[in-house]
Amino acid sequence: MFAVYADKFSKDDPLAGLVVGERPEPEVPEGWTTVTVKASSLNHHDLWSLRGVGLREEQLPMILGCDAAGIDEDGNEVVVHAVVSSPDWSGDDTLDPKRSLLSEKHPGTFADKVAVPRRNVLAKPASLSFEEAACLPTAWLTAYRMLFTQGGLKAGDTVLVQGAGGGVATALITLGRAAGLRVLATSRDEQKRKRALEIGAHETFESGERLPVKVDAVMETVGKATWSHSIRSLRPGGTIVTSGTTSGPDVGDAGLTRIFFLQLRVIGSTMGSRADLAGLVSLLDATGARPLIDRTLPMDQARDGFAAMAGGDVFGKIVFTR
Repeated sequence: MFAVYADKFSKDDPLAGLVVGERPEPEVPEGWTTVTVKASSLNHHDLWSLRGVGLREEQLPMILGCDAAGIDEDGNEVVVHAVVSSPDWSGDDTLDPKRSLLSEKHPGTFADKVAVPRRNVLAKPASLSFEEAACLPTAWLTAYRMLFTQGGLKAGDTVLVQGAGGGVATALITLGRAAGLRVLATSRDEQKRKRALEIGAHETFESGERLPVKVDAVMETVGKATWSHSIRSLRPGGTIVTSGTTSGPDVGDAGLTRIFFLQLRVIGSTMGSRADLAGLVSLLDATGARPLIDRTLPMDQARDGFAAMAGGDVFGKIVFTR
């Protein structure tokens, strides 16, 4: 079957290990099923995989991709939940110490077909296209969990989104506005700040710029470059929710004095549970909010999408179709 996969690692040139070609159809363990992929979206996780993060040499070649929407074995339109927990695990999938994502232990979604546990298949709302639904399982699910499950935000709260532009950040802005939050956003790029306003941010600021108000929560996916600004932007008792470190994890000053003196909360967030995904789908259905798609490409042009993400030339999600 057609697939996009990694056959080697390179930290400096991740696209050197990207192959667009043929792979065997997936094996289907007991309790699993197959989904014929109609659309799949690209994530930074896929670039990190090409650098060797989360994969070992002996696992290569590995089909990439976490996200998919498609048709199940019974002809139903479905969305695939990307977190694969242990067979005997119950409760929040993200808390299973043995969890993985599709494309880590098991072949991913950049292919004609993907095998997944039956419990990882959810009905796709008729109101969403395959391309829109394919944006949900990683970036949009991460954003939903950050804002509502981990952040506990409610209508009227003020939230700062660092680094407007990427898939998670645009999802945070759209979902926050749809849920009645006051949304502030930052970016180094003037054009991205303008786009953030267009998709729902109330105000935007240059990265590191002092805000006119202290916020209830900061959604932090950038790490080293924005961490100090995030801590300084919080009101006493405020919350910072972190789910990524795209600029690096090492911070010169973690702001510990401010954290304890102002009683700030620092909360980690990873992906989301099946319950979170169901809640996300319900929110989109109820509000009419939709994932922002930067571009849609045929899957055989996946290399162009990877190159755009590696170069930072993205506002929203890159979607591959079959």
